[in-house]
Amino acid sequence: MKLPTVSTVLMLLAMLALFSPSQLHGAPESGIEGVITISPAQPGPVRENAPDSKPLANTTFAAENEKGEVTSFTTDEQGHFRAPLPPGHYKVSLKGRKSGIGRYGPFEVDVALGKMTNVQWECDSGIR
Repeated sequence: MKLPTVSTVLMLLAMLALFSPSQLHGAPESGIEGVITISPAQPGPVRENAPDSKPLANTTFAAENEKGEVTSFTTDEQGHFRAPLPPGHYKVSLKGRKSGIGRYGPFEVDVALGKMTNVQWECDSGIR
């Protein structure tokens, strides 16, 4: 029986390193998913039969922990998003926002191992 060469073993180890532990063991993904809305949807008084809020579409948010930004994600047309994250505590807010009208976080969330945490956040457009 011929033993594998050192280069073959190193190549196999390098290939295994490309996969995360969850991919190798089929563990469920952890992170956050949900919908982000914005309210009020239009300036002025609330109108009868008009929605008070609307989905915050195509907007990029950043998830940060105590070390800084971990990932970013963009909402779809309906304000939905899904962001894989390792377990931990995060603050999520509009990416790149310096100042201005409205409130777009920070929203705080805890992510558990092997669980997608479902959230529903509402931003304040700042219009009245």
